[in-house]
Amino acid sequence: MPANLLIVESPSKAKTLLKYLGKDFQILASYGHVRGLVRKDGSVDPENDFKMKYQVIERNKKHVDALVAAVKESTNIFLATDPDREGEAISWHIMEILRSKKLLTASRTFKRVVFHEITETAVLNAVANPRDIDSDLVNAQQARSALDYLVGFNLSPLLWRKVRSGLSAGRVQSPALRLICEREIEIRAFTSQEYWSVHLDTHQGRSKFGAKLTQWQGKKLEQFDIPDTGTQERILDALSGQTAEIQAVDKKKKSRSAAAPFTTSTLQQEAVRKLGMTTDRAMRTAQQLYEGMSIGGETVGLITYMRTDSVALANDALDEIRSYIGEKFEKEYLPNSPVIFKNKAKNAQEAHEAIRPTSIYRSPDAVKAYLTADQFKLYQMIWKRTLASQIAAAKFDTVAVDIAVGPDAIFRATGQTLVFPGFIAVYQEDTDDEEEEDEARLPVLNVGDKLPVDKLSGEQHFTQPPPRFTEASLVKSLEEFGIGRPSTYASTIKTLKDREYVILDKKRFTPTDTGEVVNKFLTEHFTQYVDYNFTAKLEDKLDEISTGKRDWIPVLADFWKGFHKQCEEKAGLSRKEVTQEEMDEDCPKCGVAKLAIRLGKRGRFIGCTTYPECDYTRNLGDDADTAPTEPEVVPDRTCPKCESALHIKVGRYGKFIGCSAYPKCKHIEPLEKPRDTGVECPECKKGSLIERKSRYGKLFYSCNTYPDCKYATWNPPIAECCPQCKWPVMTIKVTKRRGTEKVCPQKECGYVEVIEGPAPKAEKAEAE
Repeated sequence: MPANLLIVESPSKAKTLLKYLGKDFQILASYGHVRGLVRKDGSVDPENDFKMKYQVIERNKKHVDALVAAVKESTNIFLATDPDREGEAISWHIMEILRSKKLLTASRTFKRVVFHEITETAVLNAVANPRDIDSDLVNAQQARSALDYLVGFNLSPLLWRKVRSGLSAGRVQSPALRLICEREIEIRAFTSQEYWSVHLDTHQGRSKFGAKLTQWQGKKLEQFDIPDTGTQERILDALSGQTAEIQAVDKKKKSRSAAAPFTTSTLQQEAVRKLGMTTDRAMRTAQQLYEGMSIGGETVGLITYMRTDSVALANDALDEIRSYIGEKFEKEYLPNSPVIFKNKAKNAQEAHEAIRPTSIYRSPDAVKAYLTADQFKLYQMIWKRTLASQIAAAKFDTVAVDIAVGPDAIFRATGQTLVFPGFIAVYQEDTDDEEEEDEARLPVLNVGDKLPVDKLSGEQHFTQPPPRFTEASLVKSLEEFGIGRPSTYASTIKTLKDREYVILDKKRFTPTDTGEVVNKFLTEHFTQYVDYNFTAKLEDKLDEISTGKRDWIPVLADFWKGFHKQCEEKAGLSRKEVTQEEMDEDCPKCGVAKLAIRLGKRGRFIGCTTYPECDYTRNLGDDADTAPTEPEVVPDRTCPKCESALHIKVGRYGKFIGCSAYPKCKHIEPLEKPRDTGVECPECKKGSLIERKSRYGKLFYSCNTYPDCKYATWNPPIAECCPQCKWPVMTIKVTKRRGTEKVCPQKECGYVEVIEGPAPKAEKAEAE
């Protein structure tokens, strides 16, 4: 057995490294974390300097045993876990396990090695220059784990008792939920306001263009200065028959620089916007690209480490990128010196590089044959973004023209012409919400030119509420507030969805009733601990621990003192105080008590406060006069289980048929039978795929023999065989970005056939 043992986290990474280090090394994987806090109360002891009780993670016990056995046979042990705080802590935990086994003897050396890309040069250099474990990084990670444990194990039981079992609260999760809920409150409170704009259509020669009224009777117009149809009609009447003349022409040159290379946060945002991935899927795919794969017989990592908030690139990477631009592009695309970016994110750690390809010469097309569809799309995006970041700025000629129509009105037309594409030739960053439309290209215009008035018209507008968060915009806001670390955002968002605190509707987050009740409880009773600034300042302290500027125990003690007191004070709250909001309305059934907004299994509803003495209920939003007091009976049918009457009931997800003997009999069935697509189930080949609704109202298609067969797909199925993998069913997918496509439902296949491209922008605008 080799005398050298190198320990990594991932088995796929181990395969890659073996190619570089050769037979002198044995390489084993820890399979991620090896120890965790004991999952019960008391695993962090505030009375004993926050001493922590760890145990080997059960699912990784066999891997830990393999590591211990290998260490016994080795002389030089290299700990090559991931190059971040978590990786540092995993190395420390491995050392602690070995210490407990009395294997830290003088005959063995233990060293930490760190590399940010899995290439032969980086790996060999790291092994040649090992270091000791960084105790400051370990302490920062221990403090983070302890804080998360203390918050979770004290707040979550309160939620179980006050709201319902199975809920959770978290140091980062709860402020993230607050962001989503507060945005929803803003949307509900929003009152739309009408306003108008007035437009001029004109032309010069064969070039048609438009202009917008910006000054009226000597006053610059603000958004609501034309508030209604009457005002705009009076303006149009006054302008009728007037002539148009160019009063001013303002020409300028403008340039736009490329976006910085990817950080963890910006990678997640762009993967959501451009590729339609979730943050979790993007990070899993990036991990695969980092750990490496066989490319034409060579095993290599394709990107640098994907958990970073630095926008810097290494000097050798800059040299290679500039060399590539010099070879592949005309000389004006290469700036005189490298483009240097500065971090804007709070709490940015600049020890790592930005996320980049390990070699810019390894183009997406060159590796496409070796990658899955997701891997290729993400690698291509990283490659293009990195390359574009070092290309010269795009240059535009802009022009703004003021057109006088009569003595009282000034209209403005703006336009721009792309003179030099620069980085735009390779990559452009997407935005979260509506993109600015490209300005029109104007003809050559001069002061004093007379223009025909082809048309004068008014356009009605209404102010819009702030948009709900997408995964991308939520990640952006969390980073701007300094809440948590970008590497944890994917798991935070996944927890919010798994706990059913939020749902994704048209790729935007809407809080559920449970999410709103939990948020209300936390913001009212634990205000400080879901405060954005408090959370960010705590993150600053954790960063200071990692650099040795703070001791971790006083940070925990300072947090625990106030938090523990708050938990004890709130333990006496009743469930009614947390989940019910009393209304100023008498119960129409008993006439004695007040009604309240209550939280049930299917969400919030209105019910009598004397329940169970009075069982009056109605849906939230129903009018008291129209809400039925007696259930609607299904005629000519009885319950197939107990033969009681069947009632048409209304739940959180709409109307359904349920047994009148509930809760003794829990028979339910849909009000309408699911539509049968007639497509044979490709998995069991016995049933057919029928259209169903998820609990959140989204359509999906599953086998009608469920639960015997659990095959399901989100997109409408068609009885066609996939030309690539021969799967017997294809699906139809419709998106605004790509139009209508035939898609193979097998993710590993990735076959896509375009049926109809996306509608042009003009058609979309007319349709809207």
